[in-house]
Amino acid sequence: MSSKNSKLKILTNGFLNENPVLRLVLGTCPTLATSTMASNGIGMGLAATFVLLCSNVVISALRKVIPDQVRIPCYITVIAGFVSVVQMLVKAFVPALDASLGVYLPLIVVNCIILGRAEMFASKNGIVDSALDGIGMGIGFTITLTIMGTIREILGSGTWMAGLGELIPALGKDFVIQVLPESIDPFTIMTSAPGGFFVFGVMMAAATWLTTRPKKAKAAAPAEAVEGGNV
Repeated sequence: MSSKNSKLKILTNGFLNENPVLRLVLGTCPTLATSTMASNGIGMGLAATFVLLCSNVVISALRKVIPDQVRIPCYITVIAGFVSVVQMLVKAFVPALDASLGVYLPLIVVNCIILGRAEMFASKNGIVDSALDGIGMGIGFTITLTIMGTIREILGSGTWMAGLGELIPALGKDFVIQVLPESIDPFTIMTSAPGGFFVFGVMMAAATWLTTRPKKAKAAAPAEAVEGGNV
C-alpha cells in the first residue's frame, strides 16, 4: 500500500505541490509566450509532456552509464532527439499549431522544466518512478498553460478554444466558443506581455495559498489544543 501511495505522490506532485511553473517557477518564458490561447496551451503542454516522459525514461535507464562530467550535454542530446520527433509530427499533422508556437516548440530542448527533471529526478531514480514524474510534471505544465490561456483568451479576445479544431479535426477548423458578447470590447492587453505577467502572478499567488494553507492549519492545531487545555 505504501508503495502505491508513493507512486501516486510522485505522479500527482506536479499537479500543484511541485507544479513546475507555479511552484518551481521553471519554464516561465514559454509559459508566458504560448499561453495567449487555451488551444496553444494544450498543444504546447502535450508536446512538453511527451518529451518529459520519453527523456525521463531514457535518462533514467542510462543513469549508471552516463559519465557525471558530461551528463548535461548527454541530457540535452536525448531531449533534442525527442523534441525533433515532436516537431516533425506537429509540422506534419498540425501545421497551424507549429506556426502559432513558432520558435518555442524547438526551444523545448532547453526548457528548464525538462532539463531540471532530468537532473533532479530521472538521473537519481528508477524508470517507473521517472516515467510517473514525467507524466505528472507534464500534466501540471499542461493544466497551467491551459488555465492561463483560458483566462487570457476569454478576457483578451472574448472567445475560448479558438484553434482547437486544428488539434481535433472532427471539430472543424473554424471551431470557436464565443464567451463574451461581440458588443463588449475585450481587454486586448490580456493577450500581450503585461496581461500574461498579471495572470501569471495571480495564479502563482493562488497556488501558493492553496499549498501553504493546509500546512498552516496543521501547525495551528496543536497550539489551539494547548490553549484550550490551559483554559
